[in-house]
Amino acid sequence: QVQLVESGGGLVQAGGSLRLSCAASGRTFSSYAMGWFRQGPGTEREFVAAISRSAGSKYYADSVKGRFTISRDNAKNTVYLQMNSLKPEDTAVYYCAAYYSGRYYGTKDHRAFGSWGQGTQVTVSS
Repeated sequence: QVQLVESGGGLVQAGGSLRLSCAASGRTFSSYAMGWFRQGPGTEREFVAAISRSAGSKYYADSVKGRFTISRDNAKNTVYLQMNSLKPEDTAVYYCAAYYSGRYYGTKDHRAFGSWGQGTQVTVSS
């Protein structure tokens, strides 16, 4: 398994951009699909985006499609989330997690992921 550390969150005005990073420890990073989730105050953790092991497949929540882009650099053991055209409703703690159950087919259930990082706060002001 891997250990994950998110970074890159902050305060941004609506319409702005942020790039989140998730650095993984261990030599098996490229063996796992990776996902980004978020959790706002009083809400359940929700799927944002996911990427397959080779980055050949990417999946997005409808709410972020066309605004967010997930990518990964297996040489750097890092997965990214580029967030553009941010909206106040994007405000949340963002987490990355690893998918350990073999080939990833696009599940959006956070319970299928593991090795959660500590999260990074994203706040979008109106």
